[in-house]
Amino acid sequence: MMSKDFTVAAMLKEYMNISKGRVPQKPLVSVKSPLIHRTDSKPSLIWFGHSSYFMSIEGQSVLVDPVLSGHASPFSFMVKAFPGSDIYKPTDFGVIDLLVLTHDHYDHLDYKTLFALKDKVKHVVCSLGVASHLIFWGYDRAIITELDWWQSTNVGSLKITATPARHFSGRLFKRAQTLWSSFVLQSSTNTIYIGGDSGYDSHFKEIADRFGSFDLALLECGQYNSKWPLIHMTPEESVQAGIDLQAKVIMPVHFGKFALAFHDWNEPVKRFVTRCKALNIAYTTPMIGDMILPDGKHRMHEAWYE
Repeated sequence: MMSKDFTVAAMLKEYMNISKGRVPQKPLVSVKSPLIHRTDSKPSLIWFGHSSYFMSIEGQSVLVDPVLSGHASPFSFMVKAFPGSDIYKPTDFGVIDLLVLTHDHYDHLDYKTLFALKDKVKHVVCSLGVASHLIFWGYDRAIITELDWWQSTNVGSLKITATPARHFSGRLFKRAQTLWSSFVLQSSTNTIYIGGDSGYDSHFKEIADRFGSFDLALLECGQYNSKWPLIHMTPEESVQAGIDLQAKVIMPVHFGKFALAFHDWNEPVKRFVTRCKALNIAYTTPMIGDMILPDGKHRMHEAWYE
């Protein structure tokens, strides 16, 4: 998980000299689009900041890694959401046809949010072992499908496959009790890559070899550091992952809501956009709450993170 030259002393020194830019100095600009279920074949997506987003595909609603409690930790006073980023709450959702959970870290698996959504969720697809948390929180085992890497299941007209990721799992002091995954979501007209968390490696090319090109790839882009280079990607690596996936459009996530690393809060997206422009790669950077159509015009709200 850590680099070979990692030391606790160096980590503490970096933490003591932390940049004020790690969190926004004013509330983030955001919009609150309605969470509608589109009935046409074009998917839509609304990002909630960090790695949480809502998709509507062929009349079905898909919710990924929702963290809507205002914090990403076991304690409400730690890892708080940036002002302006936490505009959606569980009460904003209607029926959720498919809930996708990539792994069990607090910034992806949020007890308060999932407990509040429990009666709205029709089906859950998650990485192997993650169901143990949900069942303990009162979810019906019958609606949960756990997947190992390369396993697939169908939910309505959608097919979803768990694919590899280079990361880890664990809550509090227990680690590696459950699996972590990325996912491939396929409809009759679109293929979307749900990246979860991952360091850069050869698995992106392997996934493309099996599935072909992607209409949209959502890739982690944030919370990186030279002390943990294998479990999170730098922005430049995120762009390369999109290239490896043969994605028509790539979108950076895993930033914009929580500060889990030492870089400035908007550094990831700035570096990501700079790299995409240099390589002439199609990308989208919507503000929190804006609706985008992956196969339509791409939203470029670059002013919101300046």
